[in-house]
Amino acid sequence: MENVNLKINGLNVTAPAGSTILEAAHAAGIRIPTLCWLKEINEIGACRMCVVEVKGAKGLVAACVYPVAEGMEVRTNTKRLLDSRRRTLQLLLSAHDKKCLSCVRSGRCELQELCQELGVDDEDHFAGERNYYEPDTSAVHMIRDNNKCILCRRCSAVCEKVQSVGVIGPNNRGFATFIGSAFEMGLGETSCVGCGQCIAACPTGALYEKDNTDDVLEAIADESKHVVVQTAPAVRAALGEEFGYPMGTDVEGKMAAALRRIGFDKVFDTDFSADLTIMEEANEFLERVQNGGVLPMMTSCSPGWIKYCEHYYPDQLAHLSSCKSPQQMFGAITKTYYAEKMGIPPEDIVCVSVMPCTAKKFELQRDDQYAAGVPDVDISITTRELARLIRRVGIDFRSLPDEGFDDPLGESTGAGVIFGATGGVMEAALRTAVEKLTGKELEKVEFTEVRGTDGIKEATYNVAGMDVKVAVASGLGNAKMIMDKVRSGEADYHFIEIMCCPGGCVNGGGQPQVHADVRNFEDVRAIRAKALYDNDAAKTIRKSHENPSVKKVYDEYLGHPGSERAHQILHTSYVKRTIN
Repeated sequence: MENVNLKINGLNVTAPAGSTILEAAHAAGIRIPTLCWLKEINEIGACRMCVVEVKGAKGLVAACVYPVAEGMEVRTNTKRLLDSRRRTLQLLLSAHDKKCLSCVRSGRCELQELCQELGVDDEDHFAGERNYYEPDTSAVHMIRDNNKCILCRRCSAVCEKVQSVGVIGPNNRGFATFIGSAFEMGLGETSCVGCGQCIAACPTGALYEKDNTDDVLEAIADESKHVVVQTAPAVRAALGEEFGYPMGTDVEGKMAAALRRIGFDKVFDTDFSADLTIMEEANEFLERVQNGGVLPMMTSCSPGWIKYCEHYYPDQLAHLSSCKSPQQMFGAITKTYYAEKMGIPPEDIVCVSVMPCTAKKFELQRDDQYAAGVPDVDISITTRELARLIRRVGIDFRSLPDEGFDDPLGESTGAGVIFGATGGVMEAALRTAVEKLTGKELEKVEFTEVRGTDGIKEATYNVAGMDVKVAVASGLGNAKMIMDKVRSGEADYHFIEIMCCPGGCVNGGGQPQVHADVRNFEDVRAIRAKALYDNDAAKTIRKSHENPSVKKVYDEYLGHPGSERAHQILHTSYVKRTIN
C-alpha cells in the first residue's frame, strides 16, 4: 500500500494513503480525543472533539474523517484546539444530567474522563433551556436515559450497521433531537433482540442493563432458599478487567472464590451444561443427517440470535436446534436431577446465572423454559453486575486465592469453555460428532478453520466418507447474510453456528465496558478469546462426551442423548414474532 508523508506537531509521520489524521496520529503515539467515532461503524465527525488544525485548511477539521495527504502539516494540541474542545464539553454538559455520583458509568465514562483531562467542571457555563426525558424502562434487559445522551449516535450505528436490527435512531431535529425508536415506541415494544451492543458502544451512562444484584442478595438472605450460581465461559476471560487485570486474563479461580464469599450455597460452571448442550446438539445433528431432517441445522445457544430469527426469519425456525441454551440447560438440570439428588424441592432452589449477555435476561421469561414446573433460571446478571456486586459486599478481588467449582455440576471440558468464542460451539460439536460418526478417537481435537474473529467462516470436513460443510457467523449483520442464503436455497451447509455478538460471547453486551480508544485499535474479541483457548489447551479432558459428570447425569437420570426425558428437560420450542 502506498504511504504518504506528513508532519503532526512537527513530527515526521508516515501513514498509509487513505488513512485519516486520527489513525496516523495514533500510529505515531499521539492521542486525539473522540466521543462519536467508532472505527468502520460510526465515522461521522459529529462530536467535534477530534478537531485539529491543518495548514492551509479553512477552519478546524475533524481528524476522524479527514484523510492524510502528502506534505500535510497538522497540529493537534494548540491553545485554540484545547479551548475548542473545552467549549464543546461545556456545551454538552449544559444539556446533560450531571448526577455522576449515582451514575453506573462513573469512573468509566468517556465524557467524564475528557472533562477531567481538559479541566471542565460541572458548572453551568451555558445555562439555558434543557430537554427532560422519562427513562425508557420498557425492555426487560436495559434502561435508556436520554438525559445523559450526548447524541453521538454510536448506539444507533451499532444497532443498524453491525446488528442489522435498526430499532433505534435519531428522532426530531435540532434542539429537539433525541435517540429513540420509531413512533416513540418503548424499546420493549420493538423487535429489539436484547443484545446490548448499544450499551457496549455508549460512551456515557445513557444506556445500561437493568440491575438484578438486589434480587441476588435478597435470595441469599432468605434462609429457606438454596441459592446456586453458574458462570458462563466468557465471564472468566473479562471479569478481571474490572479489577485492573490486563485484558484477556483468565480469572476463573478468583471468580469462583468471590462467588463463594458472596454467599452462594453452591458455585457451579455453565461450562458443564455447555458440554451437556453438545451431547444433545451433536445427537440432534446426527439424527437429522441420518434421517433426512431439516438441514442446515443451526445452533441455539445465543438468545439474541434466537429472538432475531423469530422476528426476521420466522419461516426458517425449523432449522434451529431444539436444544435449550447452556444457561437454561443448567437451570433445568439443577431443578430436576440436582434437586432430586440433594432432596431439595425445585421451588426452593434459586438458580442465578452470571452471563456476558444482556439477552439472557429476556431468555429467562421465554415460554417452554420450565422443566420442573418452575423457571429453569431465576436471575441472570451480567459480568458488569457481578463486578459491582463483588465491590458492594466488600470483597478484595485481587487478594483472593484461586478456588475451584463445586461438584457435581462444576466439572467441564475444554470443549465447554470455548463456547465463549465465535466458532467455539462448532468446534466443540465437531469434536464429538466426528468421533461418533467415525467411531475413532481424534488424533487432533483442534478445528482451527472455525477459529478467529472473522464475521463469517466456512469449512468442509470429510467425515466417514461424507463431506460435512459448516459455517460460523457472529454479529447479526453477518447472520443476515447467511440466513438470506439459506432462505433463497443457495446455502449448502449442513451445520451453522450463529452468535449474536461480533466475536461471540467474549464481546457480549454485558461484558466490561471498553473505552473507544481501545475498541478502535485493539481486537478485544481476539484478546479475550485467547484466554478461553488457552484454558481449553490446558484441560486434561477436551471433548464433551468424555466429561465424567455429564456421563453420570445420563447414566443416573437422562438415559441417553435425545431420550424422551432429555427432550422434556433439555429441549425447547420457538415462536414466530412480528417486526416492530
